[in-house]
Amino acid sequence: MRESGLLLPGVHSLFLLFHHSLQIVSIRTEKVARMIQREIADLLQNQFAAVAEVFLTVTDVRMTPDLSIAYINLSVLGTDAEKQEAIQRLDTVKVAIRKALASRIRHQMRHIPNLKFFSDEAQEQVAKMEDLFAQIRKEREENPSTDEQ
Repeated sequence: MRESGLLLPGVHSLFLLFHHSLQIVSIRTEKVARMIQREIADLLQNQFAAVAEVFLTVTDVRMTPDLSIAYINLSVLGTDAEKQEAIQRLDTVKVAIRKALASRIRHQMRHIPNLKFFSDEAQEQVAKMEDLFAQIRKEREENPSTDEQ
């Protein structure tokens, strides 16, 4: 919407307001995600440690823009079966975890988000990539190629 080469003042102001509100929302979601990450990590380490029965770490928390759902990524130490079992056990007690979370953050948030737990596979993928690179290095050392000419 241009009028003689210039943006209309109302459209420009509306764009800036919208852009600014998106920044505020993303900053707020990031702050809430970090707070929930800290609190969930503490709860899982102390109050709910027996439920998981394995060593786990909260690696990341992502929030929906309306802050209604927290996607919690967990790094679980153990076999694939143990990882799945740990996530399933946490899913069975997520209502209790949410209540414990609510008692901790009720003064910072009006609504406590629903919790969704996921296994974070990033650590395993990094280890696989490092193994592949080590294998490639070993093969290059054993068979020096003539590609470098």
